[in-house]
Amino acid sequence: MVSTKIEQQMANEPQPCIWMQAGIVRKKFCRSEYDCATCRFDRALRRAVRENKAARQAGAHPKSKRRGLIAWQDKLNELPAGQRPCLHHMKGRIGFKPCTNEYRCGNCEFDQFFYDQYTVHAVVRPVAELDVGGVKVPQGFYLHRGHAWAKLEEGATVRIGLDDFAWRLLGPSDRIESPLVGKTVDQNRPSINLTRGPKSAQVLSPVSGVVTDVNPRLRERGAIAHESPYTDGWVLRVHSKNLRAELKNLIIAQETERFLVDEVDRLYALIEAVAPLAADGGQMGPDLYGNLPEIGWEKLTRLFLHT
Repeated sequence: MVSTKIEQQMANEPQPCIWMQAGIVRKKFCRSEYDCATCRFDRALRRAVRENKAARQAGAHPKSKRRGLIAWQDKLNELPAGQRPCLHHMKGRIGFKPCTNEYRCGNCEFDQFFYDQYTVHAVVRPVAELDVGGVKVPQGFYLHRGHAWAKLEEGATVRIGLDDFAWRLLGPSDRIESPLVGKTVDQNRPSINLTRGPKSAQVLSPVSGVVTDVNPRLRERGAIAHESPYTDGWVLRVHSKNLRAELKNLIIAQETERFLVDEVDRLYALIEAVAPLAADGGQMGPDLYGNLPEIGWEKLTRLFLHT
């Protein structure tokens, strides 16, 4: 796929920051794989832009050292329409394509199409994976203690799914449902419902926000999430207004390994109590409940999904 090839070609090359590509700053290279939502440099410049705009609207002169700073979107919108590069091109995901929506990605049909069609290859494609007892988590994914994951996308958009531990614990699901587009979800409140035969379970949302997209394939074939929990198996996307505060309640980086080690240890202690001969301490299999139903669906969901 074109987007993947372009990314592979850029993998070992310095990647120019979006602000540099727009001509706002002279020299700045991206160190976060264009994950702007977590970039301190991006946040600092956006804050300065907001302060400058507020000062001008109040009839005052901006006082900061960056008083002449404008948003990169405003700078690129000064170009002729056919020369404004799409943000996905600037991030090296596609060949040149002009932006036709003045960089308002939230209501851009192509942006929606891109995420729907190419997410596996260019958006949530794992760069590196942590492996704890057979349980995998890609780099850059936030985990909730109820085993939902959150991946930051453009602006304040967050993609949500269930982690590999949850699917190895409960096995493949027949159907997965989430709130409809336009509905709200709250951090630490049930937002996803999965069923397996007569059993069902609710999953707590890792963040709060308004649902902007759901994965319709999971309604008919929930097993997709079991097969590809971090790519094809995403469940919903939300637009969040309180990300900075809520991300502090999630787990990422070095904390992830410690958390999963503790969870795997808790699980094996539970197995030892229920079926001693089954607790071999090796790699966690793909369907614990299916192979060991006596452990109890309700007990697993209560202890590990916290619902």
